[in-house]
Amino acid sequence: MANHVEARRLASPAPIRFFKLIWGVGATLMSVLYTVVLGPIAAVAARFRYHDLACKVSRLWAKLIIATCGIKVEIEGLENLRGLKSYVLVTNHQSFFDIFAVLAYMPGDTRFVAKKELLQIPVVGYAMVHNGHIIVDRKGGGRSIRRALEAARNNYPICVFAEGHRHNDGRVHEFNDGAAWLAIMAKLPCIPMAISGSGAFFPREAKVVMPGGRMRMTLLPPISTENLRSGDREALTRQLEESVRSAFL
Repeated sequence: MANHVEARRLASPAPIRFFKLIWGVGATLMSVLYTVVLGPIAAVAARFRYHDLACKVSRLWAKLIIATCGIKVEIEGLENLRGLKSYVLVTNHQSFFDIFAVLAYMPGDTRFVAKKELLQIPVVGYAMVHNGHIIVDRKGGGRSIRRALEAARNNYPICVFAEGHRHNDGRVHEFNDGAAWLAIMAKLPCIPMAISGSGAFFPREAKVVMPGGRMRMTLLPPISTENLRSGDREALTRQLEESVRSAFL
């Protein structure tokens, strides 16, 4: 009798895995559908400078994807944003769900610092350019800082994934100094944020999400850039990196 019970216990994960696979495929297809439907609306709104509408559509898009994929997002430390309007959110990067979670749950209308390669994505690239996101182009660094300064003047938070690209090996990698440089030049405080868990259910190179996961975003106290100069960016970068490492789970 005990052997039969043990056999049933061992066999039970297979149907669960199959159910999650079907759910994951369906959720991925639905996420593409949300993008096809809502992406052009956000792009047109951004083109005609209806930035509030573009923000609401983007937030809805991100929340729909997270909900459809059954992802639980835990946020700790939002009190560290109290009294701040514009700031540089400096974080590690594990999966696309990091972007969705920031869009869906962070207060304010966040502007992202993104590589110029994203401009090649139909509709998404167009919407990013016209909605004031900061596109990094080594040949046009002046344009990047001008966009950052414009975002600061309009009280937009600015999100920088400081590792440069996604990593899903469960570690925080070395930060680039771009976030520190941008914060110093724009005279904005930095908010370190550690993102944990998102690499487990949608790692880099994945085609289908593994639904039902959990991720955590931990915001740490602000780091002032007042009186800092460009030459201080390396020290500030290391401080930001260590802060994120300290909160990474």
